[in-house]
Amino acid sequence: MEEEEKDKSPDWKKFVRRHWNIVAIFVIAGIVAVSGAVYVFWWFVGEAQSTGLVPLTLNLWAMENVVMFILHAIFWEVILIGIPVAIGAIAGWQWWKKLPDEEKKEYRLFGKHSRTTSGGSGVSILFFIAFAIKVYVDGNWNNAISSWTVNYVIGSMITILIWSAIIFGIPAAIGVIWWIHHETKIPSENENT
Repeated sequence: MEEEEKDKSPDWKKFVRRHWNIVAIFVIAGIVAVSGAVYVFWWFVGEAQSTGLVPLTLNLWAMENVVMFILHAIFWEVILIGIPVAIGAIAGWQWWKKLPDEEKKEYRLFGKHSRTTSGGSGVSILFFIAFAIKVYVDGNWNNAISSWTVNYVIGSMITILIWSAIIFGIPAAIGVIWWIHHETKIPSENENT
């Protein structure tokens, strides 16, 4: 029965043990891509205001400003982040295709997954609470929302993302690294006897 369970589970251990350098490259590339996407968005917000694409304060925004802002942001994200990510994904796919078929059959990395649909899982409310704390700390608690600048709102959101990365990301990364190290550790001869 235990062997059946082992046969049904994805064999990440062997894959990570054999190709740890590729796994590390893709993890680092993912972190760089997410960081780059945030930075490009922050850059675009400043450019959108300085070029007059959108007004500085939120009370002057019209629906045209919202739509144009979204379309331009998507354009710059695709050009500066999406294309390099697509090239990286193609490179990863080419690497995977070059692996021997026998080795690929050993890995069952892409098994059946259950798809669950849940609301926001509480993330939205936590984000709102973090934003409220940021507004309070900044001294803008009693200021009209319409007086806030776009830079303030986007800067606050990026600050909250950084807080989240520090509070949740670092412990999660430590846990994942520990788990990978623990799961991929090759047993020594002393442990086998």
